[in-house]
This record gives sequence, structure tokens and C-alpha cells, in this order.
Amino acid sequence: MQKTPLNQLHRDLGARMVPFGGWDMPVQYSGVIDEHLAVRSAAGLFDVSHMGEVEVRGPGALAYIQELTINDASKLVDGQVQYSAFCYPDGGVVDDVTLYRFAADRYMFCVNASNADKDFAWMQKVLVEGDFSNVEVINRSDAYGQIALQGPKAQEILARLTNCNLDAIAYYHFAEGLVAGIPTIISRTGYTGEDGFELYCADDAVARLWQELLAAGTPDGLLPIGLGARDTLRLEKKYALYGHELSEAITPLEAGIGWITKLDKPSFIGRAVLLDQKNRGVPRRLVGIRMVDSGVPRADYPVYVDGNQVGLVTSGTMSPVLKVGIALALVASEHAAIGTRVEIGIRQKRVAAEIVKTPFV
Repeated sequence: MQKTPLNQLHRDLGARMVPFGGWDMPVQYSGVIDEHLAVRSAAGLFDVSHMGEVEVRGPGALAYIQELTINDASKLVDGQVQYSAFCYPDGGVVDDVTLYRFAADRYMFCVNASNADKDFAWMQKVLVEGDFSNVEVINRSDAYGQIALQGPKAQEILARLTNCNLDAIAYYHFAEGLVAGIPTIISRTGYTGEDGFELYCADDAVARLWQELLAAGTPDGLLPIGLGARDTLRLEKKYALYGHELSEAITPLEAGIGWITKLDKPSFIGRAVLLDQKNRGVPRRLVGIRMVDSGVPRADYPVYVDGNQVGLVTSGTMSPVLKVGIALALVASEHAAIGTRVEIGIRQKRVAAEIVKTPFV
């Protein structure tokens, strides 16, 4: 398994380590519930150095990105971030990504860790087959370390280590500056639903950045956070996870990210199929489900209406904030209305639940 530069620090902090997408990663330190609530009430520190970074540069960069992605990158200005995705020609999702614009001829994608090699291969394929000879696509994943600082006290903590004007960085924007004396991309983005930042720096400086942030924030309740709480936090906000809510077999329209699928763009990979799906109506939809009776829904549990299976849970957990079982599920569109009573198949039983408005928290 691969290791991030923070691997030994996680072990020194007593983290329980698990395999994740080919990486040796911390699943928890003090416990999932404690870590989850710390992010909601104070702040949490996440090692996301396993994520991949790919630079796109050259005079044809925007034209290439417009063909590659489903969102409209022409709307970006320097210092802005965009949530987007790559699709296959059949409309299935290669990966969901964030796109950073540094200049008109220089961009960077942040891609999911487990998909980094696949994404880079796909990007190269599109580059060659589209004949974008004036574009370079460079895998920078080994050059960057990445840390996420998330929670209501994130800005207060980060401000102690930087002279960068954090108030001037709007949501889904970024700046370049020094944090603890380390050159850093400071991005106001995250995967928790709380205010916070994702910080990119040189791979060989990320351990020092982690230690400086932890020292600065510990008096305010900052905790290191593992993958367990990262998952429950994103679930409470209905954020998609590739391999669950998104995959090569699930389209963006089915997964509830139609809002980033700009079908008014003249061309992008997968557009024809997605436009047809929109016109015909999606056969299934991603919905939020809250348990009515006690039970914890998990991925791949069946969803029933009137005794008939109508879908599958894609992700589920016991919400640390709501203290009730919650889930995301793909269900047949005719059964996707808010308020629909459903049952979840849990260990040979069918347990009462309801489709509810999201986010859950």
C-alpha cells in the first residue's frame, strides 16, 4: 500500500489504520462520533494527501477542459474553483473532480485518490484523440501534499499561521500564500458541509504543516479526523462518494448532480446520452432516506415500496448529529418523492423508513 507523508504521524497519534483505495489511511483516532462532532462544533484536521493533482496548461487548455468536463469552465476566473466531473461517452461517470483556474492557460484538477491513475489515463486519451496538440497534461500527484482544515473555527485557527487575508477568499475560491512559512494553495472548499479550507503544499512540507496546524488549533478543540468521520460528515450533507453515489454505471443526472451538468454547452463527452436522458426522464434518482424504526442502513441494502424492491442504498450510517439512521439510495423515479414511505432490508428484516429532504443536517 502507498503511504502519505503523514503516515508515521497518524501512528504516533494512535490512529487505527486501514487500507483505502490502495493507501494506508487512518480510519479513526479518538472515535468516529467524537471526531464528527468536533468538526461540527469546533474544527477537524484531515489528511487528504492521497488525492491526486493533475495540471493542464497551454493555449488550448480551456477548449480541452470544456470537452473533458460536464460543467462550464468558461465561467471561471483566476482564483476560482469549480466542482465538475468527467463522463464516458455513454454518460457514466469517470470521476467527480474539482477544477482550479490559475490563469487562462493554466488549470489544476484535484481527483479522487482511488481514481488518480485511471483519471490521468482518461485525460491523456481525450488529449490524444481530440488532437489538442497545444495542451500539456501533467500528473503532479507526487509533488503535492494536501490537508483539509474544516469546521466553524477553521478560519480562526488558520489565521494564526498566515498573513493571507482569509476573509477575501470566498467559497470555492483560492489564494496562494504562506502558512507557517510554507508556500501553500489556500482553497475555501471541503467535503464536510462546514466552513473550512483545503491546503496544498509541497509533499516534503506537509508533515510540518500538519504539526503546526494541530498545535495552533488544539486549544480550540481541533482534532485529527479519520476516514470514518469524513464519511459520516459528507453523508449528513448528501455529498456524493465515487463508487457509491457515482460510478461508470450511474450518470450525473441520476446521482443528483444535474446542476453541474451544463447541457447548453455545445459539446462534451457524454453530452448526447445525458441530453437524451434528461428529455426522456431519468429512470432512477438519488434520494435521502431517514429511518422511522431503529436500524442502520448500509450500502447495497434493498429499498422496498409496498413489498416490491424499488432500489438500493448507496451509502448509509447512524447520523452522529441526528442520532438516527440515514442513507442515500438510488430508487426508481416513480417512488422518489419526498414523504414516500419505504422499507430497508436489514438482516432479513424490513425496517420502516421515509424519503426526506436533504441535506439531512
